[in-house]
Amino acid sequence: MPKGSEELTNARKEEIINACASLYETISFKDITIRDIGARTSFTRTSIYNYFQTKEEIFLALLEREHEAWIADLKELMGQNSMLSAEEFSDRLARTLEKRGCMLKLMSMNLYDMEGNSRLESLVSFKKTYADALQVISRCLKKFFPAMPEREIQDFLYAFFPFLFGVYPYTSHTEKQLEAMELAHVNYTEYSIYELTRSFIARMLSRSCGGE
Repeated sequence: MPKGSEELTNARKEEIINACASLYETISFKDITIRDIGARTSFTRTSIYNYFQTKEEIFLALLEREHEAWIADLKELMGQNSMLSAEEFSDRLARTLEKRGCMLKLMSMNLYDMEGNSRLESLVSFKKTYADALQVISRCLKKFFPAMPEREIQDFLYAFFPFLFGVYPYTSHTEKQLEAMELAHVNYTEYSIYELTRSFIARMLSRSCGGE
């Protein structure tokens, strides 16, 4: 790590992560290189290695930042509402996720590569943030559905978080994929992240607490 203030270090990390996020909007994970990311920063490409050892570490930091933003939205949801019905909670929670397309895309398509080619310290940092997301969802359920048994809360978490890993591919398709489904006569209905997650959450709550 280069010498300098903590503020400078954090600012440069953010600049690198922002460059990565910008590229990921239009270029696939496998096609993005450290050189590409460095070309979008205000310092030399080789300086990136002072902060991240691999491109996968940069993406993992991006995924961690996406989870932090989601957690902030979940805490805001809790702070702004004293009571929510199952229908209202399903809507609010799904709304927090429709803003996190980048997070869902990374989780669905690139997580194993990111985790496999990142240093342990980077992976631990991400896992802590992921655990925080689990805890905040648990707190939401306890607040808005106080009669929900602890076992039902755990069952919800163990269904909901694995579900998130598969949402993105069902809501985003390439032209080639769409053409293949048409030629294969696949009966395909397009759904948004919001529509899929809201429906899933509502069904889970209906099973767990009778839709209270």
